[in-house]
Amino acid sequence: MEKVYVLENLTCPHCAASIEESASHMAGVRHATVDLMSRRLYLDADETLISRDIGQDLYRMVKRIEPQVDVLEDGAHDGDDTDTGDADARRDRIRLIAGAAVYAAGWAAVLFGAGQAVTFAFFAVALLVSGGGVFLRALGNIRHGQVFDENLLMSVASIGAFAIGDYKEGAAVMLFNQVGEFLQDLAAERSRRSIAGLLGLRPDVANRKTPEGVEAVPPENVAVGELIEVRPGERVPLDGEVVGGRSFVDTSALTGEPTPRVVSAGCAVASGYINKDGLLTVRVTRIFGESTVARVIELVQSAGSRKAKADRFITRFARWYTPAVAGGALLLAVLPPLLLHQPFAPWIYRALIFLVVSCPCALVVSVPMAFFAGIGAASANGILVKGGNYLEMLSRVDTVVFDKTGTLTEGVFEVTGVFPTAGTSRADLLAAAARAEQRSGHPIAISILQAAAADGVQVDAPPDEAAEIVGMGVRARGGGHTLLAGNAGWMAHEGVAFVPCHAPGTIVYVAGDGRFLGALAISDVNRPDAAAAVQSLRTLRVARTAMLTGDRKEAAERVAQALGIDEVHANLLPDQKVEAFERVAARAAGAAAFVGDGINDAPSLARADVGIAMGGIGSDAAVEAADIVVMDDRLSRIPTAIRIARYVRLIVGMNIVFALGVKAVVILLGALGYANIWAAVFADTGVALLAVANSMRILLRRKRFAPRLRAE
Repeated sequence: MEKVYVLENLTCPHCAASIEESASHMAGVRHATVDLMSRRLYLDADETLISRDIGQDLYRMVKRIEPQVDVLEDGAHDGDDTDTGDADARRDRIRLIAGAAVYAAGWAAVLFGAGQAVTFAFFAVALLVSGGGVFLRALGNIRHGQVFDENLLMSVASIGAFAIGDYKEGAAVMLFNQVGEFLQDLAAERSRRSIAGLLGLRPDVANRKTPEGVEAVPPENVAVGELIEVRPGERVPLDGEVVGGRSFVDTSALTGEPTPRVVSAGCAVASGYINKDGLLTVRVTRIFGESTVARVIELVQSAGSRKAKADRFITRFARWYTPAVAGGALLLAVLPPLLLHQPFAPWIYRALIFLVVSCPCALVVSVPMAFFAGIGAASANGILVKGGNYLEMLSRVDTVVFDKTGTLTEGVFEVTGVFPTAGTSRADLLAAAARAEQRSGHPIAISILQAAAADGVQVDAPPDEAAEIVGMGVRARGGGHTLLAGNAGWMAHEGVAFVPCHAPGTIVYVAGDGRFLGALAISDVNRPDAAAAVQSLRTLRVARTAMLTGDRKEAAERVAQALGIDEVHANLLPDQKVEAFERVAARAAGAAAFVGDGINDAPSLARADVGIAMGGIGSDAAVEAADIVVMDDRLSRIPTAIRIARYVRLIVGMNIVFALGVKAVVILLGALGYANIWAAVFADTGVALLAVANSMRILLRRKRFAPRLRAE
């Protein structure tokens, strides 16, 4: 059972890693994950432990590691700590400005030849003003057994510089480190607010219609079947069907589609849409907890609980990297003077460089921020990614397998050919087929019923009993007669002698009391962006595309040829789809993705390296099984998602190579005596800021991924 806690005021990457590790070792906890970007702790624990509430134990543990962090249950947290964050930022800004002013005064004292006592006083005050909180946190962490973190390293480095008489460097280490931390926090907060803006979909009220009039109530209080009004400029609060009015709605917050959509009576609307001009009356079809907006918020907020491999690696790496470099600093400060009989001061100075460089903030902050920003960029394009691990896996996809009906095609069928046998009229064939399919909700059955109605064919009362055999057809009994409608395999299974039909489309054979009556050709329409999406996948160097379908081979191959699909697997039952997907995936050099939209696609979506569900408010089973959800039915979102994933992987790789490369060079030069403390400050604070800024580029260009796709 999973429980989520909000860790308010959590900004320290090392503290986040320590909380995650400590929570993982709590009694009854199977797994714990801290998402620094959303400031949430996800606990997977025994249900009995959750039921007796582990909040108090967790609170004590978190306060021991980071006293300034408050622990709140996710349900008790309104998600809006903007005022608190702004107040903290103002205090930090004032503290840093004051520290910088005193530091500048110290430099002025040096330039005007003030005595050592005066300059010491200025730089010491600058150190205490900018770094007083760091010293206190370092002492508190040592008292609780948390020794190796950036608070201790910065404290030792700055005090050590003062001890050897380098006052300017000692104060600068702390001041610039804190300036860097402040700017990193601002960047992280901007990233969080960007996500919050994307998810600012939650409506405050719903205008419920009652016999007495219209009343404003919380969306949670509206039941399925009740009517609500959505006025111009308001956000649709609940999923429903329009029963009155006509208007343009803005769907961009959910789907990323900038063009407004026209809705009128009979059209479905999702919570999160914005009504642009007309008054709409909507019949609610889902309670708020199951609505689109609630699911979107839940999916994106929980994405941080699934960390990418690179993210997990950096967390583990930081646990060893910091103590290792700190130990190297100690050896560098002690061994050369003792073994080579040299003075301690220059070697202590070199050791201080080690300590400053050893902070892993550039990696611990920028890597998860890159994945967080990638999830935000995907959301802005109507794509929900359930975790950084799925984004990372998507970047390695080289094989994409599609379901056909409802995914590559519209899933809207129409009868395009009627082929009765000798002695059977067109009307009789349509009547028999329609009666057999009357109790079925399959799209093909609906198209047959519509064709019969369009021809004015009178259909008898529904059969007394009907059985639908998935992947085969239907058997209906009534009035002493038995009707069959289905594919060639169904006719053969029932022992009906039939004449194969080779017309384009899906063929439905019809028989009555064992006698073959004829066949109907039913066609589906390819999605308008399907061919362009497949071509874009080729441009992105996706090596293979495949299609799985229960349709007959001839119809499937026609669709594949029109869209440019590499291989086709047809005549598949739902359980055979998984087997066919596994055969295709086994030949993939990288990861294999499956794209589907229906309940019968759920097993393949769950089996795939990356499962992509089309239509965010479609099949609940498909959305639950998928790793990525496309909020509309546009296949062009898939190349966009791959673009984003690969760009995130590029940014993460750049940050890791750049940060470790600069730190390694400065450590080496520092050990040889060619680097000073200012180079170490750049290797710590400067590199961290550049890495964070690099990660923020993902969010800043979030709207450019789709336009580049359309330009191809």
